[in-house]
Amino acid sequence: LENFKTQRRNPVRVREGQGVVLLCGPPPHSGELTFTWIFNEYPSFVVQDTRRFVSQKTGNLYIAKVEPSDVGNYTCVVTNMVTKSSVQGPPSPLVLRLDGVMGEYEPKIEVQFPEVVPVAKSSIVKLECFALGNPVPTISWKRVDGAPFGRKVDLNKASGVLEIPYFQQEDAGMYECMAENSRGRNSVKGKLSFYAPPQLTEKPQDVQKTIDDTLVWECKASAKPKPSYRWLKNGEPLDYMEDRVQVNNGVLTINNLNLADVGMYQCVAENKHGRIFTNAELRVIAIAPDFSQNLLKTQTLARQGGDVLIECKPRMSPRGVISWRKGNEALRESHRMMVLDNGSLRLSNVTKMDAGIYTCVARNQFGVASSSGSLFVKEATTITSPAGHLDVTVGESIVLPCQVSHDPTLDLKFTWFFNEQVIHFGSQGAYFEKVGGRSAGDIMIRNIQLSHAGKYTCAVQTKVDSVSIATDVVVRGPPGPPLDCQVTEMTETTASLSWRPGLDHHSPLLSYTIQARTPFSLGWQTVATVLEPLKGKQLSATVTDLSPWVDYEFRVLATNSVGTGEPSKPSKKTRTKEMLPRVTPARVSGGGGGRSELVITWEPVPEEMQGGPGFGYVVAFRPLGAQGWMQAAVTSPDASRYVFKNETIPPFSPYQVKVGVYNNKGEGPFSPVTTIYSAEEEPSRAPVRLRVRSVSASEVEVTWKPLAWSNSRRRILGYELLYWGEKEKPDAASVVRTEGNKTSVLIRDLEGSSTYYMSLRAYNSAGVGPQSSIVNVTTKKPPPSQAPVKIMWNTSNSKVILRWDQVHALENESEVTGYKVMYSQDKHSRPSVVETNNTSLELSLPTNQDYVIQIKPFSEGGEGISSRQITIPKVEGSIATGAAPKSLGFPAVSFGAVVLTGRMLL
Repeated sequence: LENFKTQRRNPVRVREGQGVVLLCGPPPHSGELTFTWIFNEYPSFVVQDTRRFVSQKTGNLYIAKVEPSDVGNYTCVVTNMVTKSSVQGPPSPLVLRLDGVMGEYEPKIEVQFPEVVPVAKSSIVKLECFALGNPVPTISWKRVDGAPFGRKVDLNKASGVLEIPYFQQEDAGMYECMAENSRGRNSVKGKLSFYAPPQLTEKPQDVQKTIDDTLVWECKASAKPKPSYRWLKNGEPLDYMEDRVQVNNGVLTINNLNLADVGMYQCVAENKHGRIFTNAELRVIAIAPDFSQNLLKTQTLARQGGDVLIECKPRMSPRGVISWRKGNEALRESHRMMVLDNGSLRLSNVTKMDAGIYTCVARNQFGVASSSGSLFVKEATTITSPAGHLDVTVGESIVLPCQVSHDPTLDLKFTWFFNEQVIHFGSQGAYFEKVGGRSAGDIMIRNIQLSHAGKYTCAVQTKVDSVSIATDVVVRGPPGPPLDCQVTEMTETTASLSWRPGLDHHSPLLSYTIQARTPFSLGWQTVATVLEPLKGKQLSATVTDLSPWVDYEFRVLATNSVGTGEPSKPSKKTRTKEMLPRVTPARVSGGGGGRSELVITWEPVPEEMQGGPGFGYVVAFRPLGAQGWMQAAVTSPDASRYVFKNETIPPFSPYQVKVGVYNNKGEGPFSPVTTIYSAEEEPSRAPVRLRVRSVSASEVEVTWKPLAWSNSRRRILGYELLYWGEKEKPDAASVVRTEGNKTSVLIRDLEGSSTYYMSLRAYNSAGVGPQSSIVNVTTKKPPPSQAPVKIMWNTSNSKVILRWDQVHALENESEVTGYKVMYSQDKHSRPSVVETNNTSLELSLPTNQDYVIQIKPFSEGGEGISSRQITIPKVEGSIATGAAPKSLGFPAVSFGAVVLTGRMLL
């Protein structure tokens, strides 16, 4: 990198707002350069942004719009990328002119790239683009073909540089730089063209050939543009004049090789960007006849009446003469015996007489050699089963025969094909099964399906021949689905349908069935038609008894003598026309409600029965015996209740009511007239004589005197009992409700030794009456928490005597008043119960039975905890004693001794 020659530069005078270019003019150099600019003095460098740009191609500094702060001296710094040395140019003064400010103008592109930029494969390409203008232009990039930039592309909009690393074929194309401001826009375009020098992808290898052999060497290279190829021999251009030497797109072929072809060959692949060489050596040798690597087959099998080829492939160079003999006699060619050009022997229409030992003799100028092998003639294989045609029904099982006559010394191989595809037994479900023996290839098709119809071929193969036979199988089954089911016309209650017939599966169609589905139905339902049944040739029908204003889908099923097939695809949803409603609400009733109310209830009409949009109800009512009807409209189709409130309505008075229907088409019918009662008044008196008695630790009994009906306006439907603990608030009281004239209730699941408060009130459909006075009760102490222990037993004949320790109650428990002894024949049957006040009991039990016994104490607080189960084994006329096990956490079993005629069994 040399020094700059010029030491001084003239000032550059510009107006404010004008664009300016400061030239660098680098000195003579070798190697790649980079450029920077110093503003005034080192180390203040010019920072590149949307307004200032330093070209790394020319070194020039570009200022898109000069501002007063830009005034000063600018120095170009050039750095050699190889030597890392730098030199500075002379300062360039930038001075503002005083004769005005530059007005706005459209962008003018000063830095642009060539129209065509060749780029090498895998290299880095940088395109520069910068414009002067006022206001400062913005720079943007795009591909002309509209393809998006890849992730690897670095788009530096501030400095106007587009960088594409690792350039590939897909990056080639037309690129456009656009400069734009408020005054206008300008653009430049350039094409990036991809190139690559040749790179070998396939090259010839050293090879050794024999005389008269053929050489084929392939030489391939990748390049852009495509390379050309040429071949050299020993460094000299190859002579293409000989007919036996051919070169085609890098492939070298030399036929009939001789010793003169020996040498070193070079392939040259080249384009305008480079060339590449590859070398390979060719050696050509002479060989005397030799069978060591290709002996004649020791045994060759042939079919009687067929053809056979006995191959003879000795290794020799150059190619010599081949002759044949059978036994010791030379073979002469005839119409049945022919020696082929490659030396092999072909025999036609083979007979038993052709069997024997055959010898191939090979000769050339370097020697003689021979090889022998035996020919065996076998009987031909024939299939004795005739070709056939089977007609079957879906679900049947059939056997396809394949009986064979063959040479007994040969093994048979049977292969079955279905529609030209091999049948893999065992992998195609359980349909196909081999049932033939050694000389038969019969197969069975179980539970045949429609998909099994077609051509079945049995192929038989031996070592000498192969034969085959075909059977056509026709499978009859239910029809296929009808096609193109569509609705052609809709009325309020009917639909006209049409369809096309599907496959009949080899059985004529007998009839059709039509099914319909709505959003309200449970799946598909068979529907009625004008003509029933629908004959097999009928392709249209009218469906009847449909509901108005409902979306319907229809499908068609065909039937033949085999059965009913799959349904067609559903038709498009189509809605029937609207009409007056025909269905009235069901279960019209009423009663109850608040004071001065008449409550009328009904079961809403289902949507599919409403007949059209705008559906609602007309509620009509009148006092029993009156003439005129009062009416009210209820507009909600889901409504199930109407309340008429009027202070003049007497309590619990009979009314006649009926509910009608309407929609946008008009009014429909009314339901039958029924009688209901207006709302009654709630009870006005509180129950009296409320009595409470503690039954046990967890139960109390409550009784009271019933209220009489004060008049017809106030019924008593039952009573509500409210109770709560002494630590609870009345608002949190539990409620027990009775019905009818019941005057007592037993409350369970209470806590022992606890105080409870209670009150009672009557109720009817209008509500509840006033509460009675509050009473309280204290539950009894809890029963004993200890179970009976130390239970002893003995048996004698049919009697069982039980003894146990007394259970003692704790201080907070009620005293034991007795015991319940429960016994049964097993753990699952219902036990018998005996009560006693003692700690012993004698039971009379039938013999020959095992018994399970439990004992529990009881007191005024209720029943205590049961003992463990005791199993007493059956005893036949003997004496046995035992004791219950101590509580060790094991299941209840019996330990004891049983004395039987002097023997002890443990």
